[in-house]
Amino acid sequence: MIQPRHFAAIFISAVIALPVISLLWIALSAPASSWGAVIDTTSLRALLNTVLLCTGVATIVTLVGVSTAWLVVAYDFKSKHVLSWALLLPLAVPTYIVAYSYLDLLHPLGPVQGLIRETLGYSSPKEWKFGDIRGLTAAIILQGFVLYPYVYLSARAMFMTQPLNLLHAARSLGLSEFAAFRRVALPMARPAIGIGLSLALLETINDIGASEFLGVRTLTVSIYTNWTTKGDLAGGAKIAILLLVLILIFAYFGRDRKRNASYGNARGANVIQARTLKKLPAALACILGWIPVLIGFIIPSSYLIYQVMKRLDTSEVFTPALLQAVNNTLMIAAVTTTICIFCGIAIVWSTRNISADTKKFRPAQINSVIGKIGYAIPGTMLAIGLLTPYSWVDDGLNYLLSLVSSRSAGLLMLSSIAGVACACSIRFLSIAIGNFNAGMSRIPASLDQVARGLGTTSFGLLWRVHIPLIRPAVIASTLLIFVECMKELPVTLMLRPINTETLSTLLYADASRGNYEESAIAALLIVAVGIIPVLLLTRTHLLGKKTK
Repeated sequence: MIQPRHFAAIFISAVIALPVISLLWIALSAPASSWGAVIDTTSLRALLNTVLLCTGVATIVTLVGVSTAWLVVAYDFKSKHVLSWALLLPLAVPTYIVAYSYLDLLHPLGPVQGLIRETLGYSSPKEWKFGDIRGLTAAIILQGFVLYPYVYLSARAMFMTQPLNLLHAARSLGLSEFAAFRRVALPMARPAIGIGLSLALLETINDIGASEFLGVRTLTVSIYTNWTTKGDLAGGAKIAILLLVLILIFAYFGRDRKRNASYGNARGANVIQARTLKKLPAALACILGWIPVLIGFIIPSSYLIYQVMKRLDTSEVFTPALLQAVNNTLMIAAVTTTICIFCGIAIVWSTRNISADTKKFRPAQINSVIGKIGYAIPGTMLAIGLLTPYSWVDDGLNYLLSLVSSRSAGLLMLSSIAGVACACSIRFLSIAIGNFNAGMSRIPASLDQVARGLGTTSFGLLWRVHIPLIRPAVIASTLLIFVECMKELPVTLMLRPINTETLSTLLYADASRGNYEESAIAALLIVAVGIIPVLLLTRTHLLGKKTK
């Protein structure tokens, strides 16, 4: 039986599912003959580029994430304790900012090539320059070294909880240290590695700025250019369907097929003890550990700081356009965060005390699943899917207003801050749902029974018992969603009002014109804010520290 508290969750889930339904409706309602114009050489090349990009990024994030996670868990060397959290810092830098920084840094007129020419005695790029770094290889390398922390974080958490006796047994049977890692530790960490890898691939598919800056036409870039240059909504929806099929294929092959397998944990068992490295092995471990941090965070961030410092003496840094972009960004992030927190609580509250193994139809459980699909939908797909529903809402509101007034409400959702905030809410609601589910699962059902026995209403139980107990999850979700909104580019780029810029779109516009240095301060502000959730992660048990 559907309870009253379920109706809000059902409505939220319906809104979240609307973009996908709209995409399917737009694509399937178009003439079948028009599919030939979409599935052409350009689209197939974009599909191939997307597959190659995801494959390359998956390889790098897995190798770097797993190796660095094992390095800081299994070995002890100088700077290890700093490195263990520094390896998360690339998460603070969006991929499009890394691409922006390296393109400017390695440009023929940039500082690196200028220094090399000066050293070799050349006076201009005509005499000596190396090739353009734009291309698929550069996109794979840069995105791989930015997104590896997803795998590092999940793999490290799993390595830290593995029983020591299993590795000792493997070594006693004659396996080398590397063989024991490959045949014992790595298989037990496979589910966690798969989760981190799936998140990294979703970020890769969602990316539009880095791929476009580096000259790689992916399906996501094709959706954006097809809409902005041709105004072809149906064509963009059809390309989005191709991208959705690709996501489903990745999800299928990435799922854990060993459903009946059990994975060990460290409850009641001794965990891995780090072995101290000295001299050359310690130096090599330190160098190998810091290389990903150098490529993914230190170099691009240092270059942004250099550009900002250089402009302090030559021009105004905080221009009116930048201040307005900051205001717009904060407004969108604040509205989105508020919506996500309230909607997340509504959905998780509706699933409270529902058995997970029941075979009966449970609308609340379906709501929880649907609420998490937003993050799996790339921003360009989400934006295309919302254009038609937004137009329906605007037409409906204007019609209702015309019945009581001669004035028009205009576009309340299309090309508005409200439209951008709603789209971002759909995309990031899964963050709130995941954190709130984890918090609610720690609250014993006995507390609910005691409160209800004292006459507390259902809403009073939520307000006076549940919310205070999940307050840490609420704070963490608020912070994470706010930062993700500030970094979001595809949704904001496609749904923002005309002549309205956020920090990410301002950076994108300047970089598209080749004026990289103009938006260094915007990029630095995004990076500075992005460091906040990284610092939050360093205080969690995932990094081996007890939260206070």
